[in-house]
Order: sequence, then structure tokens, then C-alpha cells
Amino acid sequence: MASKSKSTKIVNLLSCPFCENSKEFFEVAEDALITTYYGQNEDGSFTANDQNSEIMGSVRLYCGNCGENLDAFHDRFREMIF
Repeated sequence: MASKSKSTKIVNLLSCPFCENSKEFFEVAEDALITTYYGQNEDGSFTANDQNSEIMGSVRLYCGNCGENLDAFHDRFREMIF
């Protein structure tokens, strides 16, 4: 008797309801303070040593393919960042 292979489908994948993208997303933070610390190299160029950020506004989620706002899925997105 031949064994049948079952395809596994991940049911918790986030996908854009507008274009069905399930690969690329981005967040935009409003009212953010970003502080970057630099060290100067011997040749006069600079290298970033550290960076701190403080977000005072909201953070929005967007589809990386079509650019639609996906705030309705933002909580789920944040839960799945490891």
C-alpha cells in the first residue's frame, strides 16, 4: 500500500486581504524620537555604535506589496515577532 503524502498548510499566516501578499509587511511609527550614537574613525568617517528609540505615537502596519493599511491585523502581527 503506497503512503499518501499530505501537504501541510500553515493556517496562521497573515495575508493581505487586498492583494493576498503573505511575505512582506512594514510598520510606521508616528512621533518617534531616534537617538543614534556615533564614533569617529581614524579616516574621519563615522560608524554608528548604538541607537535608542522612543515611540510616542501610534505604530501602524502596512502591506509591503500594495501599501494598504493593515491595522486590523497589527495585534496578531506583533504576537508573532520572535
